[in-house]
Amino acid sequence: MRILITGGAGFIGSHLADRFLREGFSVRIMDNLHPRVHPRGLPAYVPSQAEFIRGDVTSYADWERALSGVDIVSHQAAYQDYAPDYSEFDRVNVTGTALLFEVIAAKKLRVRKIVVASSQAVYGEGQYKCAVHGLVLPSSRNIESLERGLWEVSCPKCGRLLTPAMLEEDYPSPLSPYGISKYAQEITALKLGAFLGIPSVALRYSITQGARQSLFNQYSGIARIFALRLLSGQRPIAFEDGFMRRDYVHVLDVVEANWIAANDERAVGKAFNVGSGVPTTVVEYAERLAQRMGRNIHPDVPGIYRRGDARHSVSAIEKFRELGWRPQRNLDDILDDFLAWVESLGGVDSAPSDNHQKLLDMQVLRLSSNGK
Repeated sequence: MRILITGGAGFIGSHLADRFLREGFSVRIMDNLHPRVHPRGLPAYVPSQAEFIRGDVTSYADWERALSGVDIVSHQAAYQDYAPDYSEFDRVNVTGTALLFEVIAAKKLRVRKIVVASSQAVYGEGQYKCAVHGLVLPSSRNIESLERGLWEVSCPKCGRLLTPAMLEEDYPSPLSPYGISKYAQEITALKLGAFLGIPSVALRYSITQGARQSLFNQYSGIARIFALRLLSGQRPIAFEDGFMRRDYVHVLDVVEANWIAANDERAVGKAFNVGSGVPTTVVEYAERLAQRMGRNIHPDVPGIYRRGDARHSVSAIEKFRELGWRPQRNLDDILDDFLAWVESLGGVDSAPSDNHQKLLDMQVLRLSSNGK
């Protein structure tokens, strides 16, 4: 059996390559080695037993070459950025996925299963309960409220503060360019898969963390950003009031989810959440990371916000648990494995800064009127 892993030189993809090799698969990786993520080229952790193709998911010819003789496709490659290049999200995430199916159909390839990596971003501002109006899928919080430091989400009908609910698969409501493109990617994969008779599955990852996260990618997340500041003796900066609830899942639990999705026919044609199901505030995350790094440093909460961020995002995972998957690792495991990875690289001295001021200058980040 041969599996093609797109984005296989990256964080999640390389762990998938390891797992499928252990299971006796022939592994082929296609990755464009984008310099923002891989400034030094192909990482040393990419297994030498895997065949590597440098290619782009927006190229018909690259798909054609990569798909030859493949039984399973694990489509992990994606575009994510804070820049307003909205067409690029669709070009890579949606058109790239459509090309995958186009090549399979045109070449009459016998692909047995496609697993597409989606995101919790498909839920937009999230899911909430109103004491009067029940389930609410709110629009993005308005700029006037954010400017005044009014962080919590209100009911659009009665104005009452809403109670955050666990994110269930049945209620996607994407708002950001990335979230919109990932939901469109899901629809493309599941609908074309059904139309062409290619069993397909979508996995909506929560915030995935652990060893091999890029220290160069400015968009690789909170672990990298907070660790950079703590290692330099600076306080991590928590957005809003620091009490946004987030869901962090270990990369190896994501790998196990992919293994089940690739092998369990009950998953076909569906989208599943892959998260911890455990809410963690950003302040709590910063304090736990500082503690494990031996730093007596508490986060700075200056009233900065990022427009388009969801207030609370914690995934319900019962649907995928019915197939036998469950997360095996907690936040402490995530932090320990990430820090061990950083230490194995000799620290983060050569990594770029957290880019905080640049994002403020671009007005990706903004300071509320009651901020410092």
